[in-house]
Amino acid sequence: MVEYQTRIHKFEDIRRYVAETLSQFELLRPESSHLTLRLLSRNGQPCGVYFCLQGPREVRLTAIWETDANTILFYDSRGERVGKTRLIEAPALEKQALACELSAA
Repeated sequence: MVEYQTRIHKFEDIRRYVAETLSQFELLRPESSHLTLRLLSRNGQPCGVYFCLQGPREVRLTAIWETDANTILFYDSRGERVGKTRLIEAPALEKQALACELSAA
């Protein structure tokens, strides 16, 4: 499993980073794949974001940004964890701002 550390300051940059990283695992082109997002919540409070990259041939790769641990976990098409990125700095997960980002995705 590959582990990295990085600083990301905007949610849009996290979305781009996730799409590029997932694409690298299966040698996909990010621009030819579709990334969907879903807000994760615990007790009514946002606690993360689920990302799903849908590529050709029904390939689905996923990632979860856990805001409590400030990490992004990457999974291959079999559901096995293949990577982890610890965010040294990351944007706050604000429900209203994120709702706008998710609807734009």
